[in-house]
Amino acid sequence: MSINFKQSIINRLKREIAQLETQSLDEKKKKDTAEAKLKQLHRDSKKSALPSDLSNKLTRINKLNAELTEIAGRQADLAKQLVIKKAELKNRT
Repeated sequence: MSINFKQSIINRLKREIAQLETQSLDEKKKKDTAEAKLKQLHRDSKKSALPSDLSNKLTRINKLNAELTEIAGRQADLAKQLVIKKAELKNRT
């Protein structure tokens, strides 16, 4: 294998790793935002006196919990991909 070919593979892997790390950070920000909203909704639901308000808040809480579950799944997938790419990079260098 030529040096140029090997170097291009290494550079591609480094770009992919950087992209995965960026996506992982974006997912972490989404998770933090959703958790903050969830915490706020829990506080607000304790103050709600009207059943319709409480129902709306519970619906939003359920949607946020579903979103957090999806985010956790995406984070796990990204983490697996990062491990694979880093191992491949280590083997190439």
